[in-house]
Amino acid sequence: MPWRVPPADRKAGTAPDPYRVWLSEVMLQQTTVATVRDYFERFTARWPDVSALAAAADADVMGEWAGLGYYARARNLLKCARVVTDTHGGAFPADHAALLGLPGIGPYTAAAISSIAFDLPHAVLDGNVERVMARLYDIHTPLPDAKPELLARAESLTPATRPGDYAQAVMDLGATICTPKSPACGICPLRDPCRARQRGTAPELPKKLPKKAKPVRHGRVYLGQRADGAWLLETRPDKGLLGGMLGWPGSDWVDTALPMPESAPPCDADWQVLPGEVRHTFTHFHLILQIMTAEIRADATPDRGHFVDPAGFRPSDLPTVMRKAFDLAR
Repeated sequence: MPWRVPPADRKAGTAPDPYRVWLSEVMLQQTTVATVRDYFERFTARWPDVSALAAAADADVMGEWAGLGYYARARNLLKCARVVTDTHGGAFPADHAALLGLPGIGPYTAAAISSIAFDLPHAVLDGNVERVMARLYDIHTPLPDAKPELLARAESLTPATRPGDYAQAVMDLGATICTPKSPACGICPLRDPCRARQRGTAPELPKKLPKKAKPVRHGRVYLGQRADGAWLLETRPDKGLLGGMLGWPGSDWVDTALPMPESAPPCDADWQVLPGEVRHTFTHFHLILQIMTAEIRADATPDRGHFVDPAGFRPSDLPTVMRKAFDLAR
């Protein structure tokens, strides 16, 4: 993993860079390692330290983040970088309480930075560690109710010596050996004391409360292009889903029980319904979007959004749901 310091370098005295630890942990929230790797390498090549990121234009950062999802993370990333630069002299504080006071840093991320970057004895509790603790102690309380007990168990095992190495080791144990399905108990270093292995309950742990069915919402987006190739786009409000991201003008997203929301087109044109629809799933709901397309007159003045010339438009800067609409329309 590009954010890790190899063992030989650690032995030679190379310490983890708090910036890279923080950036990777924020990116890894709700996202897989395989997805994050390329994003992390692009970010660190373009913005090699926290001060460089703090000085970046919001639109550039949001564009690089496009496709990672959970876009509030990107907004908080910029806020945090600027606070660290302006208030802490461009260095992350080596203090757990101070880290918790930074934008976008919650208990897990603060613990991860504290332990991995600064070798402070704070227990990390991500999904992998939850699974290891639930099996090691045969805890059948379903998540999320089990979190306090699992954290207490994790804290009891966190050593005072090399807590950063331990934190990464127990996360890797859950990711590679104590996996959700078919855990490799035969090669696990915690095989002997593991109560769930002894009792044959490992495959069913950790237990989780049943998930509620996700509602379905509907909306409409307008994809308009001038004859010179310029696209009509808008920057979404900072608050709310896809906040601060570039996207197509559109309607509100409403529940299935309601009719398709009425919304005025962003400018006067001969808007036509495009066959097909965009389907996308967010954390709490499914979304279905109807696409309207039109060629916009060169002298048209939009009521919403702004025109982006072809040379300055990158579909990769769009969030995934908006890119799906573009892919269907082109």
